Amino acid sequence: MSELQPPTGGVWFVGAGPGAADLITVRGRDCVAAADAILYAGSLVSPDLLSWAQPGCELADSKGMDLEQLRAWLLERATQGLTVVRLQPGDPSLYGALPEIAQPLDEAGVPVHIVPGVTSAMAAAAAAGECLTLPESTQTVIFTRVEGMTAVPSSERLSELAKHGSTLCIYLSATLLDKLSAEMLAAGRAESDPIVVVHKASWPGAESILRTDIANLAEDCYKAGITTQAMIIAGPTIGARTRSDKAESRLYDQNFSHGFRQARDSS
Repeated sequence: MSELQPPTGGVWFVGAGPGAADLITVRGRDCVAAADAILYAGSLVSPDLLSWAQPGCELADSKGMDLEQLRAWLLERATQGLTVVRLQPGDPSLYGALPEIAQPLDEAGVPVHIVPGVTSAMAAAAAAGECLTLPESTQTVIFTRVEGMTAVPSSERLSELAKHGSTLCIYLSATLLDKLSAEMLAAGRAESDPIVVVHKASWPGAESILRTDIANLAEDCYKAGITTQAMIIAGPTIGARTRSDKAESRLYDQNFSHGFRQARDSS
């Protein structure tokens, strides 16, 4: 098996994953280990991830920076020929500022690389022991957020998306729970529809799981002290492991043939 070459030069946008240091990808870890300079999102990235940085690597926390300062920091070091890592939570391509940060790097001819990471929807589902899809119930997962300071197109408001009846993974909305519930109800969802809230998914010693419903979402989160870093999952798959009325996957049906197995003769 050929070995991947360590990253050299340019700016590497690395997904740190949802929280736990060992949920970064192997490639992401190798980027951290090879970096000459790392700009990390200190409010959301575990400091344990920095333990892989080499001695002498320049480390800087971006939580107090505005966009122009962040761009300048990356550009200054990259144009010196250093290997620079922008270490950010989850996956760089989801709810990040990748386009506006990368644009001046592109204009300056700096090579830009993206290393994907585990996003919190997956970590939250795993923590809660839930699946996001279920045969004959839903085969669709929607990643979205409640409209707040960041506007969303009218066709993508939660009151519209929730009409699909598919699984919703709702990011960045822990401070908008009353609005979230109201939009779910406006879409025709029932007050009793189950919801799972995972706070700080995969963070050692900090993760918590709350099971509630649409009607009690805001109150239960308030009582639990969940006001930030919460993944909210709603849809027909919640609690499927405890139900007997669910359809089973056709992939493992004894009467289903595929390239590696012949169906049993049911005659």
